[in-house]
Order: sequence, then structure tokens, then C-alpha cells
Amino acid sequence: MIPVQRTPRVVIENVAPQVDCGRFPIKRTVGESVNVEADIFVDGHDVISSVLLFRREADPDWAFSPMKPLVNDRWRGSFEVAEAGIYRYTLRAWIDPFKSWRRDLIKKMRARQNVSVDMMIGVQMAHEASKRAEGSAAARIQDLAEEMEKAAGRGSGISPALWDELDSLMDRWPDRASAATYGCELAVVVDREKARFSAWYEMFPRSRWAGREGGHGTFNDCKQRLSYIADMGFDVLYLPPIHPIGTTHRKGRNNSAVGEPGDPGSPWAIGSEEGGHKAVHPELGTLADFRSLLKKAQEHGIEIALDLAYQCSPDHPYVREHPEWFRHRPDGAIQYAENPPKKYEDIFPIHFETDRWQELFSELLSVVYFWIEQGVRIFRVDNPHTKPFEFWEWLIGNIKKDFPDVLFLSEAFTRPKVMYRLAKLGFTQSYTYFAWRNTAWEIVEYFRELTLTDVHEFFRPNLWPNTPDILTENLQTGGRPAFMTRAALAAMLGANWGIYGPAFELCEGRAKEWGSEEYLDSEKYEVKDWNIHDPFSLREFIGRLNRIRRENPALQSDRGLGFHESDHEQILCFSKHTEDYSNILFVVINLDPHHTHGAWVHFPAEEMGLESREGYQMHDLLGEGRFLWHGARNYVELDPRVSPAQVFRVRRRLRTERDFDYFM
Repeated sequence: MIPVQRTPRVVIENVAPQVDCGRFPIKRTVGESVNVEADIFVDGHDVISSVLLFRREADPDWAFSPMKPLVNDRWRGSFEVAEAGIYRYTLRAWIDPFKSWRRDLIKKMRARQNVSVDMMIGVQMAHEASKRAEGSAAARIQDLAEEMEKAAGRGSGISPALWDELDSLMDRWPDRASAATYGCELAVVVDREKARFSAWYEMFPRSRWAGREGGHGTFNDCKQRLSYIADMGFDVLYLPPIHPIGTTHRKGRNNSAVGEPGDPGSPWAIGSEEGGHKAVHPELGTLADFRSLLKKAQEHGIEIALDLAYQCSPDHPYVREHPEWFRHRPDGAIQYAENPPKKYEDIFPIHFETDRWQELFSELLSVVYFWIEQGVRIFRVDNPHTKPFEFWEWLIGNIKKDFPDVLFLSEAFTRPKVMYRLAKLGFTQSYTYFAWRNTAWEIVEYFRELTLTDVHEFFRPNLWPNTPDILTENLQTGGRPAFMTRAALAAMLGANWGIYGPAFELCEGRAKEWGSEEYLDSEKYEVKDWNIHDPFSLREFIGRLNRIRRENPALQSDRGLGFHESDHEQILCFSKHTEDYSNILFVVINLDPHHTHGAWVHFPAEEMGLESREGYQMHDLLGEGRFLWHGARNYVELDPRVSPAQVFRVRRRLRTERDFDYFM
């Protein structure tokens, strides 16, 4: 005979959100709400109550928020995360004898049945609740119980049994003898706001900009560029590796395997006699110069993000001091990086499966702590998918425990499941496949995956139309309109976006060769001269995009995104709105950089609380035009040579007491 084991009658299941049955945390930023739903039910007809329990991980006691029933035994509750760090949450539910009694009492009274015995049951429950209650609440429940008993004795008259006051007090001090708690404590990693909303600008500090005489750029030169970057509205300046560069097998221009005298080499070939990952390239300046740049950037509202690239040149001190941290070939030589048939002899990958992995892990962790001590709080991580998952979970977990304000951007153009796993393990933001999504169908399907599935609970996309490694065919062939289109798509679709400049705003579209995504005369291998004052520049256009983002809360989150119908395949239209619909934007973009196209587009005005038949104003924030639309179907036409996009802020029509129309 199978032994009987008593379990709570209340069932709690299908809890959302959670990632992989609670194995990984969900993500939120400070001030956001965590909305939790679950199926909660019991056998029979008893009424149940449920609360959402939550706390900061460091707090010993739970706070609670009542859950409310929806339909079909589905319940919902929420709590707000007030500070960066880790929160925990779970659910508790119980059979509520008082609510069950009160429900049945009302039914009997409406049927004019004798409820004298029922009243005494209620009196008994109130007396018991007074013993659970504290302070003045206990005395008040006791008073109400005595009044109920007197009313029951009279057999008539007004009884507190149905008063809202008693209901509220009993709800505050319920009988939880039958309580069931969900069998898992779920986690929320809470980041600061910049994890949710940011605009990144990537720049090689060694290159020269207009007005700079020949030679190698420095940190002090970078200070002069900050106002330019801030004027375009970027708040994160990402610098590729700033460390000493190796000389052994140094790459030449256009990725030549053999460098010429004076070639600066790739910044990702880290390490020389001047130092490794905790040193700066001497031609850029000193650590003090770098700290001065950090301080100056803050004055412009900009944070500096550093590249975290765990790899070494053959000249890195690690190679000499810890050869066991690298893979050795049968001939004794250290294995260089390669992606056959390509060879990267200027880089040695780190061998994470070394027997001395504990010392290796500790040293790599110390690199991050070192730059945090200098004032860095954002890291862009190079190729994290080529390092062990367990390493990233360990490293990021340790950093976030001590510095919850630190953010990590994953540069992992790899398989989807690998990208998602890295996000689950702790990466704050992630690169995406956005650069290669060109048709309306591709864009719609991809962003529905990112925003309308469980992926949005752990994966924060950061949209980049170009990088030093990626010059897409669209940008190579589409000219200036293609750069405008991709900027508008990235800035409007995603709350986090970035560009590699000045290559992007100057519309640099020359590829090394046909079919390649490598730039001709790539900045990765030479010091470039950029004329940022070129009248051809998209500087003002990009600045308008970022200003629109700052002024419209709907664009500051990846939530609230919806795609809408267009009768032309080259016209993409979508909307973004705040949760209360106080800020609504409707974006239409011509995806064809070569031709003008028009389309009838569908904007669901009624669904967003607009009186569409009376008309509503569409204010184009890019072109400053204002249009009065009626109904859900309206016509747009876009010439990509002028502007491939219109970003409409929807203004509701209101009427004053004098019956004058105005919009807000």
C-alpha cells in the first residue's frame, strides 16, 4: 500500500514570469514593476486568497502584495523594484474560511433563510482573528465580534458581518492554516536605468578627427570629441581595447598578415612589454589621463564603456608568466587563434580548461575589478560565446554582488540559443541579428520574437546597424538613404542602440571586396583621418533621432511595440506606447533606399483610446509636419533621398469650454 502523505489542498502552478523553471533570473530596471501571474485553485468550492511575496535578497523578511483573480483560476499580482541588485519573489495561497463564510452568508440572506447559526460561526472566526491581530486592530475585531454576537441574539437589526471594515480587517489578519507556498523562490536582477535605455557611440581613440594634426590620437584628444558625441545625443562612449598592442605577427593594413613599419596593429592583439589588460597603450596616455577622460565625459552626461577582450598577443606578460593558461601544439608552440582558413597569428586564445583554471579565473576577475577601481561601470565583452558559460556566470555574479550598477554588453554574433544562454547567465544587454534583418517580414518576425515571447524577460537587445567588423551589403549598396533607414529603425525599434562612428554618420560604405563585410582600409588596422565636418554627415539626423528618444517615454522601453498593416511590402509601420497610452508614437519607414514608395497604412486609433472619426493629429517629429488623420486607414509616401522615415507623435483632439479644438 502506498502511504498517504497530506499536502496542501491549494495548487499553485504555471507561474510567470520565470526563466527555465526558475534556474535563471528575469531582468528589470529600477522603478519597473514585476507583474506575476499564476494558476491558483483548490478542490471543492472554497474561496481562496493569495499574496505575492517579495524581498531584496539581503532582506530577511518578505513584503507582500495581494493577488487578484482574473479568469479561469488565473491570478495576478505585482511589485515594484526600487533599487539595483537582486530581488526574490514567490507566491502563497490559502483557503480563506472567512471569505467562504461571507459568500455563503450573502446567498442565504438573499434567499431569506435562517442564518442565526451562520452568524455565530462568523462570530467565532472573528474572535479567533482578534487573537492573530496586533495593536488596535485586535481590539477593533473583538468589538465587531461582540456586536455581531448581539445582533445574532436579537435575530434582527444591523450586523457588522457585512461591513467593509470587518472584511478589510479579516483580510489583513487571515487564517492561513491551509497555506501553500510555491515551491521555488524566483529571482529578479534589477539594473539601473541605463540597462533599459541607452545610446552607444563606438570610437577608436587613436584615430584623428578634423583639426587634429598627424600622429596617434590620445585620451586628451578624446576629451575634445565629447561635445560632438553629446550633441548627437549619445550617453555611452564605447572604446575598443585601450591596452598595449603586441608587435609579434602584428597585422598590417586591410588585415594583411604582415605589418609594415609604423603600422599600429589591431587593438584586440592585447599585451606587450608595456603591460597587459591592466595597462594602457602608452601612445594614448596614462592611467591618470584615462581617469581624467572619465571625469570629463561625466560632465557631458556620457559614460565610458571599455572593451573586455580575454585574449592575448604573443607578447602579453601572461604568455611569459603563465604559459599553462594557453593551449600548446605538439611542437611546443602556443596555438594562435584561427577560423579556418583564416589565421590570427597576432592573438593567442586563453585556454579556459587548463588545470590551473582557478588561478586563471581569479586573475581575469581581477581585471574587471581593476577597471572598476578606475571608475568604469560599463563593459562591452568581446566574443563571450568562445569562453565557458560557467566562467561568465561566476564572473558576472561576483561583480554584480559587489557592484550592482555595473553593466555588461555581450558581443556574441552566434547561434540564437548561445546568445540567449549568455543573457540568462547575466549579460545585461546583447548584440542581435538586427544588422541582417532587412525586409519587413524579417524585421517583424524577429522583433516579435524579442518582445512578445518569454525572451523579453531575460534578453535586452542593443541594436547596431554597423560595427568595425560588420559593413552589411545594405549599407554598401544603399548609400546615404540606407544609413538613414538603418539608424531610424535601430533608434525607434530598440530602447538600446548604437553606431560605430564616425564611419556611420559619414556613410562609410566601401567594402574591402565584393561579398565581404570588411571595411576597405579598416580602422581596426590603421589610424584613420575623419572629417567630421563633412556636410554629407548624418550628424544632425542622428541627433534628432536621439532627441526624439529622450523626449518620448514610449521609446525608452522595449515594451509596448506593435506592428501594423501596410499595403506595400517596402513600407514598414509600427507603434510604441507607454503602459497608460499617454505617449504614443507611430513610425513608418521606407525600407527601399533607392525609390519613393507610398502606402495605405493601418493605425489602430480606437484600440489606443482615440476618437478616430473626429480626427487626431499626427506630428512628424523628424520632418516637423503636422497632419490630421481620420479613422484607422491613412496614406503615407516616403522619398528616401529626403527622409526614409516619419516618426509621428499621436496627439489627441480635445475641446475647450469655448469649443475650440486643440491637441495634446
